[in-house]
Amino acid sequence: MMQENWLAAEFEANRAHLSAVASRILGSRTDADDAVQEAWLRLGRSDAGAIGHIGGWLTTVVARICLDMLRSRKARREEPFDGPVHERVADTSKSVDPEREVAFADSVGLALLVILETLAPAERVAFVLHDMFDLPFDDIAPILNRSSAATRQLASRARRRVQGRTDMPEADATRKKQIINAFLAASRLGDIKALLSILDPQVVFTPDAAAIRYNPSVRELRGADAVAETFKGRAQAAQPAKIDGEFGFVVVVGGQLRVVLLMTFEGERIAGIDAVADPAYLSNLEYELF
Repeated sequence: MMQENWLAAEFEANRAHLSAVASRILGSRTDADDAVQEAWLRLGRSDAGAIGHIGGWLTTVVARICLDMLRSRKARREEPFDGPVHERVADTSKSVDPEREVAFADSVGLALLVILETLAPAERVAFVLHDMFDLPFDDIAPILNRSSAATRQLASRARRRVQGRTDMPEADATRKKQIINAFLAASRLGDIKALLSILDPQVVFTPDAAAIRYNPSVRELRGADAVAETFKGRAQAAQPAKIDGEFGFVVVVGGQLRVVLLMTFEGERIAGIDAVADPAYLSNLEYELF
């Protein structure tokens, strides 16, 4: 009973912060309440003795719940705001408090919420946690199953969109598909020169722990030369795909998804490649081959 009381007190002490994090990520106070409530349920099912810093643990859990909710929303082609705020207020059929949603939109800024809706789920989480709540990239990376470098690039890309910057134009969807296909062809043919023309000079390749277990020869690589040499003559089983709104490759073996390669772009070059084979991540993954 004492432990339950302690957990409840700790949760209440962090509730406002958790609600703020979830609200900014999801763009809805109602959805944020659901995410925070789910975090409380998970806390109750966890071993409290194994949790080091409960505030950090709760923030991580809420962020992961929000990420799953964003991915589910994208998969269902849903938007948190069904048109302008005044339209949402008029629609009383939804299980929301219209006045509360409008007050939230006013406090955050409707323009910002609209821009955030254009971001991929991973971009949105990286940007909100780092730029709005000052969470280090090293802490955000495990939430996204990305390297710290790739997480930094996701936040940077999101920041440019939010700020409306055009000093480093990003490749559009059609161009990204062309780059992905060119990378795949160069990799299969072992064309080092072509690979180097596609890769950013500072590109980082990062495999997660599951990817290393799946292929013990892989390791983190930095620089275009190292990454090009590693991918030379490979990627035979990879298929280009749009993965949770981002571009990359999937590797399916025996009808089972084994690894995804997530690409981060800077301009029109590939600046980050993350190999993710974590079963929990893959089990909820939405992807579309192209």
